[in-house]
Amino acid sequence: MKTCLGIELGSTRIKAMTIDEGFQPVSSGDYTWASRYKNGVWTYPLEEVWTGLKTALSQVEGREDIAAMGVSAMMHGYLAFDKDWKLLTPFRTWQNTITGPAAAELTELFGFNIPQRWSIAHLYQAVLNGEAHVPQIAHITTLAGYVHYMLTGVNAVGVGEASGMFPIDSAALGYDAGMLAKFSALPKVEALPWKLEDLLPKVLTAGESAGMLTESGAALLDGLLVPGIPFAPAEGDAGTGMTATNAVAPRTGNVSAGTSIFSMVVLEKPLEKVYEEIDLVTTPAGAPVAMVHCNNCTNDTNAWVNVLGEAARLFGANPDSGELYTKLYEKSLEGEADCGGVLVCNYLAGEGVTHMDAGRPLAVRTPEANFTLANFFKAQLYATMSTLKIGMDILAEEGVAIDSLTGHGGLFKTPVVGQSYLAAACGAPVACMETAGEGGPYGMALLAAYMLRKAEGERLEDFLGKRVFAGSAGTTVQPSAALAEGFNTYIRRYKALLEVERAAVEHL
Repeated sequence: MKTCLGIELGSTRIKAMTIDEGFQPVSSGDYTWASRYKNGVWTYPLEEVWTGLKTALSQVEGREDIAAMGVSAMMHGYLAFDKDWKLLTPFRTWQNTITGPAAAELTELFGFNIPQRWSIAHLYQAVLNGEAHVPQIAHITTLAGYVHYMLTGVNAVGVGEASGMFPIDSAALGYDAGMLAKFSALPKVEALPWKLEDLLPKVLTAGESAGMLTESGAALLDGLLVPGIPFAPAEGDAGTGMTATNAVAPRTGNVSAGTSIFSMVVLEKPLEKVYEEIDLVTTPAGAPVAMVHCNNCTNDTNAWVNVLGEAARLFGANPDSGELYTKLYEKSLEGEADCGGVLVCNYLAGEGVTHMDAGRPLAVRTPEANFTLANFFKAQLYATMSTLKIGMDILAEEGVAIDSLTGHGGLFKTPVVGQSYLAAACGAPVACMETAGEGGPYGMALLAAYMLRKAEGERLEDFLGKRVFAGSAGTTVQPSAALAEGFNTYIRRYKALLEVERAAVEHL
């Protein structure tokens, strides 16, 4: 039996997963890593990419039977190389909020929101800063694009991934030509020895062939995979998340929740205004998508779970990590709908949606608050999606219709809990499939399967809806009126808490 392999280089884990001909997970492996804050920049060393990939792949069984594969990774960010593909400056990840002037100027120039984490914002900020490496640039790409190139020799990314580098023309399925021309005409860009279109990777859409594993690529993996395996176009975690949740058709959406949290809602028509809080990207097939991306999700919760586990060990208990999360998540259901006056701001990093350049995690309560474990942990979980709600409320005001949202990622591993809170926050039914915890590598494996097995002319949404997810098991939670009212009360207090957060960033 032949399998398809999906690789994802996420924020906290590098993961590899194979799926069988029935699109079910077969075998997987992973490697834990973490970003580092060096010289004012969130980064990862590229050497660790290869250590992590080899570790994850070594755990995957049946590697000799892989028929197709693909690479996904955290979107956006900045990897700049010279003509020999030598890295010119350390990898700048999506977590960084250091490109404010560039993002603001480009947003005004294009009449299109350019978030701080996008590759073009990082590039232009480097231009504005007069950084020494800028004239030497021959290639800029993303983490997924870099790994794909090193393994295949093909400098290309999927359209969804490309849409986090530079705005995409969904009709032409390529970079927006008018915006490229505007960028090239900027005074500080005109004088440089390159044109932006020559730096960017080629754009491919889902289903296209994107090369195959070369001899040199296989050598980078110490022979764990055999040369000749066909590759699907490299995608970002947003595109693979949409694929993994069957959310690529209009009026559908998904929410990916792990280290970061973001929603992707496929649009029926363009938004009326430009919003700094809303990114406009695409599905892996090139359809327009409104994205609300928040840098902070579960990191602060994870820290509190570790502390509570440490407290349990003082009394001789040694709870399994998964059991500890499950018990605390379920305990939160006993909390009051508005968390009893307990508030949490979970910002470890800056947050573009709320215009924060840095973060200071806070737990705050008024003297009369009902400070219980259930209320505290419910506030923790509300905090993971509060910033997302601020962005989703903008889409609601724009009249964007959402028939359903599908949740995936670690926040949804415990049944019902995360779904219930997200449904209350967004006012839409939230579904979770059995593969909810799999996320990116599963979605990338599906894109590899689509490239290999699609019928002639078969659209991605039909392949997913009729062949992959038809009759798939899962649960759907409808919005609770009581929880929605409580969450709205919480979010009003949360917005006030953000002023406390600003003061904490300024003074601590």
